Amino acid sequence: MFRRTALAAVALLTVGTLALSGCTSSADPAPTTVVSEPDPDASVSIRLALEPGNLDIRQTAGVALDQILIDNVYQGLLARTADGEIVPSLAEDYTVSDDNLTYTFTLREGVTFDDGSELTARDVVWSLRTRQETPAWSDSARLDRVDSFDFEGQTITLTLSEPDSSLLWNLTGRAGLVFKRNDDIAYETEANGTGPFTLTSWKQGDSITLTRTEDYWGEPAGVAEVVFTFIPEQQAAINAALAGELDIITGLEANLATQAEASGDFVVQVGSATDKSVLAMNSTSGPLADKRVREAVRRAIDHDAIVEAVGSGQTLYGPIPEPDPGYEDLSDVISYDPDAARALLADAGAENLELTLTTPAAYETTVPQILVSNLNAVGITLKVNAVDFGTWITDVYTNKDYELSVVNHAEPRDFENWANPDYYFTYDNPQVQDLYQQSLSATDDAQAAALLAEAARIVSEDMAADWLYNWSSVIAVATNVSGMPVDNVNSRINLSQLVKSDG
Repeated sequence: MFRRTALAAVALLTVGTLALSGCTSSADPAPTTVVSEPDPDASVSIRLALEPGNLDIRQTAGVALDQILIDNVYQGLLARTADGEIVPSLAEDYTVSDDNLTYTFTLREGVTFDDGSELTARDVVWSLRTRQETPAWSDSARLDRVDSFDFEGQTITLTLSEPDSSLLWNLTGRAGLVFKRNDDIAYETEANGTGPFTLTSWKQGDSITLTRTEDYWGEPAGVAEVVFTFIPEQQAAINAALAGELDIITGLEANLATQAEASGDFVVQVGSATDKSVLAMNSTSGPLADKRVREAVRRAIDHDAIVEAVGSGQTLYGPIPEPDPGYEDLSDVISYDPDAARALLADAGAENLELTLTTPAAYETTVPQILVSNLNAVGITLKVNAVDFGTWITDVYTNKDYELSVVNHAEPRDFENWANPDYYFTYDNPQVQDLYQQSLSATDDAQAAALLAEAARIVSEDMAADWLYNWSSVIAVATNVSGMPVDNVNSRINLSQLVKSDG
């Protein structure tokens, strides 16, 4: 992910989720292994690729925060399961009026924050209203169509100015997170949530530790402690797991599965994901402002070779992956055709072109190497500029100072970025923006999806970017651990069902 302001930071490596159900607030994670006699005092260590810059999930970009904090520490009125079902969380239930303009939620009784204070409807309304009124907060625009936030007792009412087909989904993410009203914690280093785990320590440069919330309003977590250990390198992560220092590896490169399973102590599993490996093209100036050059870049890339090289995932030719509403197979828009790429470059007067690919240094080099080779074959010299993630955030994401960039966008249903001309993609098409707004206004799910599909086709036909492939979620899990989600763990990891035995 990578939403309007929250990007897929921690899922940036070669491959890298989901909310709650009923009264236990669990995400229905599929059991990964069979564990006998779970140890309630167990500690589970999970490898993540990148560390967040700080812990302020209100306004700090980076899907690492979503993976660590959403569902586990912070919650919203609603949540979502790994397969995308919207379910109650802090709300016991909810109703939507026939005209799709009034959303009514019943807040659970007996929910407390980590500091012991009671969750009230006033906290919820304050959180949502403050989110909407604070552009610096992630996803604030996702609440734009809410005209008023009201509460009486445990009843919370959202009244819309016009229908919003995405509102319930948005409430399962950052836009819907509930905080203590006017809390005075240091959000960059602390957290105060309502989830099954409490943030207890952050050893910067090393790990973040969550401990079970003993007075949690739902079913208590099955392990006493979860430690997220930050290990960027694939081989180092495998070595740590085989040495008994890790229980779970997320973001595993599929080609390393055999190595991870060699000891017999781990099982590698592959799940579905909405991750898009996006080759962004800055079209505001220079050669990439010419659509012919952008098309040449796309036709030069062998997408099948990329999927084969990374060992998992599938090709993707547009901005919406198969699990999301609006997906359409857009392989008819573009194909691997080096001869056509060379002809397009000649027609644009862009032979012997030199371009720079700015990418986070934490990436494996497989995909950049393929891009260098593919583009060189059609006369484009590609320089790879690998930078630390903070530099990438400043230069590419914030200042849009780049030509080409590759990053993984892990967040589901994030087409809105293509309808936002201020996003770092630099894509500005009023027709796409209008279609996106129409999809929000649709009161029928099929109609909303059809409008998104129409808009997505235009984005691809405009050669706005290239979608290198749709990642899979690849994890290695110790055989004595169960309840680890498999799908979409590149964007969120619900830990509520995690259990571990002594052996």
